[in-house]
Amino acid sequence: MAKAGKRTRAIAETVDKNKAYTITDAVKLVKSNAKAKFDETVEIAVNLGVDPKYADQMVRGVVNLPAGTGKDIRVAVFAKDKKAEEATAAGADIVGAEDLMEKINGGFMDFDRVIATPDMMGLVGRLGKVLGPRGLMPNPKVGTVTPNVAQAVKDAKSGSVEFRVEKAGIIHAGVGKASFAEGDIEKNVKAFLDALVKARPSGAKGTFVKKISLSSTMGAGIVIDTAEVSQKV
Repeated sequence: MAKAGKRTRAIAETVDKNKAYTITDAVKLVKSNAKAKFDETVEIAVNLGVDPKYADQMVRGVVNLPAGTGKDIRVAVFAKDKKAEEATAAGADIVGAEDLMEKINGGFMDFDRVIATPDMMGLVGRLGKVLGPRGLMPNPKVGTVTPNVAQAVKDAKSGSVEFRVEKAGIIHAGVGKASFAEGDIEKNVKAFLDALVKARPSGAKGTFVKKISLSSTMGAGIVIDTAEVSQKV
């Protein structure tokens, strides 16, 4: 059996796998163990007490992280005329209608978020097989189908994060960078968990948040005590 690398062993010495940490302590450990040569993303994984194959147990939403994501979000907007001008002025990276649809169908995917005005959804719907599997399909529930495209673009650029539960009942999201101050990461984590609890679906029974883990891109997962999260909306 191959021996664990020095970095892995060093991390193992600082993290008690049998302990659930407070958010504050978990953030400190994540930052202290983020030793990669690049600015690692701080990631959160939450196991939920839901079965997303049932419509009334689907969990999805959006949250504006108070300290931002630390990532340059590229935004594509489907809009025409005045709304297209508003989106461009707000900082959208690419704006279009039929031309943008054709470009995406041709393989263009250089964006992280797609926003559309309601009248464009008939057009955007044709891209369901392309955008859907990548989690990029605009949806009014998370504010990406809206007549107020300018605000949606600003929110996306300033640090809004979309989340959606996966088949196994787990939600993953980036909540900042290892270079962030501890207090900023902590604020982002708390904002994310608060939004997640508020998105609890009607079909969820019993314990909603079952496990929370925080890590950096190359770091070990650190378990956060679920008592840190109010499970009541």
